Amino acid sequence: MALTKTAAAPARRRRRGERGPLAALGLHTGLLTATAVALFPPLWLLVTSFKPKSESFTTALVRHFTLDNYTHVVADTYFLTWLGNSLLVVVGTTLIGVFVAATAGYALSRFRFPGMRPLMWVLLITQMFPMAVLIVPLYNTMASLGLLNQPVGLIVTYLTVAVPFCAWMMKGFFDTVPVDIDESGRVDGLTPFGTFWRLVLPLARPGLAVTGFYTFVTAWAEVAYATAFMTGEENLTLAGGLQTFVNRYGSDWGSMTAAAVIVAVPAAVVFGFAQRHLVAGLTAGATKS
Repeated sequence: MALTKTAAAPARRRRRGERGPLAALGLHTGLLTATAVALFPPLWLLVTSFKPKSESFTTALVRHFTLDNYTHVVADTYFLTWLGNSLLVVVGTTLIGVFVAATAGYALSRFRFPGMRPLMWVLLITQMFPMAVLIVPLYNTMASLGLLNQPVGLIVTYLTVAVPFCAWMMKGFFDTVPVDIDESGRVDGLTPFGTFWRLVLPLARPGLAVTGFYTFVTAWAEVAYATAFMTGEENLTLAGGLQTFVNRYGSDWGSMTAAAVIVAVPAAVVFGFAQRHLVAGLTAGATKS
């Protein structure tokens, strides 16, 4: 009887950089865990907003679906007034903040002038102070100017937070735009501002998207300044108004969650419009400074 020997098939060599089965399993497990941790709070907030107040603290899903929390928030509170105040503050902060940050970033990127280096250091150092530390001096300043309980005062306050960071970001983005574009604009007879407005700014859409989104979130979701500088329920913004549902005198978690869901919707919509530019803008602004 002839014996036939079959050679064992050689094991496939793993290519360089290819993950093994255990590494791939660990990676996907970690990603799934991180996703679950990130999604659980907003999903549970949404679920709680549809529960009756008697079931707010139960761990079960919605047993008795109700829209009473949303109806109460919209019809029986100052929510619509808070929404109007927030829209006024957010629109003013975003428009002014993006314009000032873009012009300041362009000036720091293209021009050399006395005091440029100290100005850049000032913009950087202001980011090192916690917002809580600045409440008292800003409050005194706003009180002396008569801007307490005024949307203008809150807009100015938010600009002090958003503009320094956004100016640095826009400078890094403008550094990646070729200087030849500016020179061609001047050859065609444009002023420096005309070159900035007509040639360079249209190329800065990703950077403007990042700046606008950061400024929007700063004004939309900020709580400390909104509650310190605005008193009286009719003067509050949405972020400050949410605190009225849960305080030391009582807790209305159903209304709190319903209002929080409504507040989150505009932020999600803005993010949806800006998200395609966010990665490009952040990457471009980080490549050169």
